[in-house]
Amino acid sequence: MPSTKAPFPLAFVVLLLATSGCPSGGVFLRPDGSPGPEKCPEDALKAMRILRLQVGDGASVELDVNQTDTSPITLYEGPVESMVNNDLGPLESPTRLYGRVWTEGPQVVIRYYEAKPPDGDVIPICAVARIAKGQLKKLPGSKPGMAILEFSSAGVYIVDAFR
Repeated sequence: MPSTKAPFPLAFVVLLLATSGCPSGGVFLRPDGSPGPEKCPEDALKAMRILRLQVGDGASVELDVNQTDTSPITLYEGPVESMVNNDLGPLESPTRLYGRVWTEGPQVVIRYYEAKPPDGDVIPICAVARIAKGQLKKLPGSKPGMAILEFSSAGVYIVDAFR
């Protein structure tokens, strides 16, 4: 009679998948836990061309709509809803930006994948949040899975790929 025992214990398989370097979103993680390069989806590139959003176009953004004008703020690893403070090309304030926060590594990384204008439909985009010198430095006291930042706002910039 053939064995019905699995060749590897279930706990081993779960551990292997959890440490494989790719979160559920499919983004490769660098050894320090920050996200690696990621292509901008073709539908986002097309939408940005139609909207005439160019690489480098930017605006001011509230990083977390639930912590507007707060200092300091706490961001948690995972999804984030941000809000544009001034127009980003044709995307008028208060357009919402939807993306993901990574808190591992030396600084916070925020990538945006969708924009929702106040009276419009969701639009695929590729954008990143940045502060002076392209960094979102964590304050002391930040713990795994979260980051404390000094300010609630940053710049948001259109990109054609995440690097």
